[in-house]
Amino acid sequence: MSQTPSATASGQFTIGGGITVNRLGFGAMRITGKGIWGDPDDGDMARATLRRVPELGIDFIDTADSYGPDVSEDLIREVLHPYKDMLIATKGGLTRHGPNLWAPLGRPEYLRQCVLMSLRRLGVEQIGLWQLHRIDPKVPRDEQFGAIAAMQAEGLIRHVGLSEVGVADIKAAQKHFKVATVQNEYNLVTRKSEAVLDFCTAEGIGFIPWYPLAAGKLARPGSVLTEIATRLGATPSQVALAWVLKRSPVMLPIPGTGSLAHLEENVAAASIGLSDADVQALDQQGKTAG
Repeated sequence: MSQTPSATASGQFTIGGGITVNRLGFGAMRITGKGIWGDPDDGDMARATLRRVPELGIDFIDTADSYGPDVSEDLIREVLHPYKDMLIATKGGLTRHGPNLWAPLGRPEYLRQCVLMSLRRLGVEQIGLWQLHRIDPKVPRDEQFGAIAAMQAEGLIRHVGLSEVGVADIKAAQKHFKVATVQNEYNLVTRKSEAVLDFCTAEGIGFIPWYPLAAGKLARPGSVLTEIATRLGATPSQVALAWVLKRSPVMLPIPGTGSLAHLEENVAAASIGLSDADVQALDQQGKTAG
């Protein structure tokens, strides 16, 4: 692997047919406090990590108004504004009532407030990619989608994404707007979104896997994962991330961290050369270990 890791090694993807980014991005959830609540324990390290992000070739950052809440967006603006050649994607539609507490709220007026406040915090006139964090089951989804389409038509957001959805949700949303990305949990051992990923691959929709480093039982000594990692001089997490990148050309993993060392380790995974045999072996073991 290169001594100077770069996200450019992950290849590129054009979101919504309009914004091209390196496929390995950065998730900004972990630059907040415990329980994704309040300020980070080490604010200086969080800021240093954000400063390092573009230096490593990462030009796609994923955040949300609920991270902190507000803290992640505020730090991103403080450190990286005016975001030269970078896409800062954010999400809205969840409320926060304490550490590790999340509740969806999809009323149109609240979704509009989410967008307007994110615009203000990030210091931009238009959000390049805004994602509905969760579909609120208490509000008709077409009502939520209609509100988002109206804000897109108004020019407040450029591209629209969804999070934790099924294929039926995507098809329903596409009646209102073009779905540019889908963000679901996905990794080597969490494969419940395979059908969604296959649909996104066929449709050219960016797939943003959250928690992409997880490897579960496969990280134990003597597993296929650890054997491949040892052979390649990598960590099991790096190999798990490399596998995610190989899984589909629409894959846009966003491993998150508040640590410089972990950031550089994650970016180095983009340069790992997995053979077809490695990919197949990991795929089979991941399915049985999940």
